Amino acid sequence: MLADLKVAPDSERMRLDVFVSSALGPEYTRSQVARMIKAGLVTVNGAPSRPSNAVHLGDSIAIAEPPPMEPREVSQSAPSIDVIYADDELIVVNKPAEMTVHPSPGHHDGTLVDALLARFPELATMAEAGGVLRPGIVHRLDKETSGVMVVARTPFAKAALSAQFKARTVKKIYLAIVRGIVARDRITIERPLGRHPTERKKMSVHSHTPRDAVSNVVVVERLRESPEASVVMVMPETGRTHQIRVHLASIGHPCLGDVLYGGGSKDHRVGEAGEFSRHALHAMNLSIEHPRTHARQIYFAPMPADFVDFLVARGVDIEQLRIANLAKEHLSGR
Repeated sequence: MLADLKVAPDSERMRLDVFVSSALGPEYTRSQVARMIKAGLVTVNGAPSRPSNAVHLGDSIAIAEPPPMEPREVSQSAPSIDVIYADDELIVVNKPAEMTVHPSPGHHDGTLVDALLARFPELATMAEAGGVLRPGIVHRLDKETSGVMVVARTPFAKAALSAQFKARTVKKIYLAIVRGIVARDRITIERPLGRHPTERKKMSVHSHTPRDAVSNVVVVERLRESPEASVVMVMPETGRTHQIRVHLASIGHPCLGDVLYGGGSKDHRVGEAGEFSRHALHAMNLSIEHPRTHARQIYFAPMPADFVDFLVARGVDIEQLRIANLAKEHLSGR
């Protein structure tokens, strides 16, 4: 038994998920508690309930321990992962392009979760009700997007990091190579996003159910050699699905190689669409508050090889790019 609680007067008519998450403390988020309730691990006066149900004075709330996560067999060919930083609370990795973050239909093996479990097997103890195999995952990158990700190593860190993402205090910088010459040096794109009205795999600025989305774009370099392209840094203020790719496409400058939002097909990525076998988007910097020390931490994932090859082939001096100074300016809040 994880806990056996009685409802006091000051909790009268509080939602069950709010009551339980408050009682359990920061190790359990409200969404985790909701999954526990739906899985039958929380009972009210001996009976199952719903997350939205109200509790009443004198109710007896029993909370069972989540079952241990079923061991996931990690093959000898589990992918390796570049670990940027690790301590007792968190792990920071540089996710390569073409790696899916966690198992899903059509992507059962070779995921970031597989790589993490092979390197840090103790993550398997971070079970969630319902058999959710996302140990320590607090945010995601698209399969084709490379770059820095933070992974929680403890339930406490997971709750603390999740709260930071929800409060939008995490600062992120992406590097993108986009089609065409971006005219203005700085652009703020404020266009709500939601599911595309007719194409369910896409997001759109013309959705019938949009949510607010803001991306700040700074031009780093303009490449006027045919095909014309621009190197930009993107600092999102929100974290909607496909946000950066959709926002860049909405101003007429999709990421090179982006089949979903830039047109073309997988067989025609080279040429007009750019010499990329994936969309040219890289998560370069991530700034968080450490869950335990509360110190602001900044992590950096170097420019990937396909970015370097593309730029060097066009005569760009990588060392002379203003990326470091622009990133420092953003992360310092200036």
